[in-house]
Amino acid sequence: MFVTIINDCTDGNTRGRQETRVMRLLNVPVSYVEIGNYSELEAAGNLIDMLDATDGETGIILVNSAPRHGRGKKWPNGTPFGYFYYKNTLIITTVAEQTLSLAKKFGVIDTYFLTDIPTVMAAMVSKGKIDAETARRIEKSQFRSFDYVPRLAKWLLDGVDVPTEVYPLENIEDVPQAVWWVDNFGNCKLSVVAEDIGHEQGKIIKTKVGDIECFDRMKDVPNDKPGLIVGSSGLGNKRFLELIVQGQPAGTVFNLKPGDRIL
Repeated sequence: MFVTIINDCTDGNTRGRQETRVMRLLNVPVSYVEIGNYSELEAAGNLIDMLDATDGETGIILVNSAPRHGRGKKWPNGTPFGYFYYKNTLIITTVAEQTLSLAKKFGVIDTYFLTDIPTVMAAMVSKGKIDAETARRIEKSQFRSFDYVPRLAKWLLDGVDVPTEVYPLENIEDVPQAVWWVDNFGNCKLSVVAEDIGHEQGKIIKTKVGDIECFDRMKDVPNDKPGLIVGSSGLGNKRFLELIVQGQPAGTVFNLKPGDRIL
């Protein structure tokens, strides 16, 4: 049993509070993946990587990318949370525009169950799972990944009947062909797999940063030259391509960040 948190709250206070509450409620070790502010694509890619790391074994992944500005304004208090299962892994996640886009692309969602916090709180009060005063505070919380999500995970793990509605998968955005992560070496992980572009050794691909040659392995890319390689991230036999510059940080060389379209 494990819990992994993927969250855009990255300061010591917010991270520590979440980890402590999860460990208290579920009594399991917690790992934490920090993503950028409002970075739904970073959340999407990291979710796929964590599913790959878990092999679908029993555990929980908690994902939060929930801007209140821009498109987030259409929701009463930020994008809502729901959940789905990948084999034996429970994933509780916001339904923000692109957070589930790669899970949709990889076909790992059969049914996404959307929750409404006031409705869930009312049900849990009636079941004696929480007191009415705490429930009212959670309904208005500005830190739902601390106040709501760990409790939802506990209830689901305990088999409590939680009111939900099925969210149509067609409402989940298709993922853009873009950078979803820049690692500490400056390598740019793309939301593209080899089949999307017919990646093969020596092929030249037209990108928004120029014509880039395809290579099977990182070691084959000439010094100081860019290349598109099959990276380590992904799920099963589907691995994301990476834009690299041999010996240099591609993100800096091409001024790329998560969300930037590449093809």
